[in-house]
Amino acid sequence: MEQTIKVIDEKVKENSLFIEELTAEIGKVIVGQKYAVDRLLIALLADGHILLEGVPGLAKTLVVKTLSEVIDTKFQRIQFTPDLLPADLIGTNIYNPKGGDFTVKKGPIFTNLILADEINRAPAKVQSALLEAMQERQVTIGENTFPLDKLFLVLATQNPIEQEGTYPLPEAQIDRFMLKLKITYPDKEEEYQILERMTTGKKITVRKTTTPEQIIKARSLINEIYIDEKIKKYIVDIVFATRNPEEYNLPNLKNLIAFGASPRATIYLTKAAKSYAFLRRRGYVTPEDVKSIGLDVLRHRIIVTYEAEAEEMTGEDIAKQIFDEIEVP
Repeated sequence: MEQTIKVIDEKVKENSLFIEELTAEIGKVIVGQKYAVDRLLIALLADGHILLEGVPGLAKTLVVKTLSEVIDTKFQRIQFTPDLLPADLIGTNIYNPKGGDFTVKKGPIFTNLILADEINRAPAKVQSALLEAMQERQVTIGENTFPLDKLFLVLATQNPIEQEGTYPLPEAQIDRFMLKLKITYPDKEEEYQILERMTTGKKITVRKTTTPEQIIKARSLINEIYIDEKIKKYIVDIVFATRNPEEYNLPNLKNLIAFGASPRATIYLTKAAKSYAFLRRRGYVTPEDVKSIGLDVLRHRIIVTYEAEAEEMTGEDIAKQIFDEIEVP
């Protein structure tokens, strides 16, 4: 077993070199935001969608756009608005009066990286148009079903729900996002660097350093990364604690959780932890990897009760308590 882990470790170190170059190119445009960039790469490598939340002006759109520019692949940005229709996203059948038949006009969703900008500005019927694409990696238009490319990622941004003119995302859709990130303000030094970099009037260009083939190859290698039986049980315990907290010495959470995390959380937490290890150039997962990425996987999956809302407790607060209580292997 040790020999196998050593082989995987060497393969990871050899095949993860492109990450440094990719990160360096992104750093030419983005000041700070290491947390956001790391998580974007984790989602990309783990084949999972990502939701970025923060007030306007925090470079949510810019960081996604920059990521797309350093990967040699197709990219589409869709601005979600209240009058957007599902057909504007996935496409539609167009009637041909000469032939008397219909032809399919594919929408912008047929790409590799899709930026759903301000996704919570559109009503639920438009948001729901993404469901099939995000989970089954296919799109149905009329009677025809079309597969999407192997490299397909939805990178959505949203402003906080309490702002005017926004719609809450359906729970079924929220659960399809592997990670939900909270983007915060830069510190004083970063703010100064932003001022220096973004007020010169000069366009900052980045070069394409990565191909879809490299990403697909890295994903195959990530699947091989070793994860110990104890860590697997640790992940399952964390997810089960969101459903039955009283069984994990957390009886105070029972009345605060309406619904716990789904099995999708177990899958995503495992895949994200493996990707996190890959970014750290390791061929094995540690408990610290699970804890580091855990809040991003769980914060949007724990549905709180009215009692929790009255106490101003969020899903993230509950997830933190669970991670503090569950014994680390």
